[in-house]
Amino acid sequence: MKALTNRMSRGLRNGNPLNLRRGESLWQGLRAEQTDPEFLQFRSTAWGYRAAFVTLRTYHRKYGASTLRLIIRRWAPPDDNNDTELYLRMVQTLSGLNPDRTLNPEDRTCMVPLVSAMSRVENGVEACRRDVLEGWALYMG
Repeated sequence: MKALTNRMSRGLRNGNPLNLRRGESLWQGLRAEQTDPEFLQFRSTAWGYRAAFVTLRTYHRKYGASTLRLIIRRWAPPDDNNDTELYLRMVQTLSGLNPDRTLNPEDRTCMVPLVSAMSRVENGVEACRRDVLEGWALYMG
């Protein structure tokens, strides 16, 4: 099993599929020991997905990032050495979402595909739908 774990992306090894960085926030579902110096580590990927949904809701409420385009500009800003437009195109293609449609952070029909697509871009593999849906249930809980 160790060999398989070593081939997994950092985000999946950390149970943090969207690669949320460490900060001041205390998240539900964190591992007791945080050994990654940059990124949060969750007890399970579902808890990591929950944190992603919470983060995107915060983007909407606090920063007005209510469309896919605005979310991705905040998530992967060009001044942080990202190819923001490529990231946007990839998430748009994978999720099927219109980049300028207003998204409701409490609407499963848009948020689950969005977070699944972002996870695919971050990790290079398709998101486990069961884990994403479990994360959604924890988020809405």
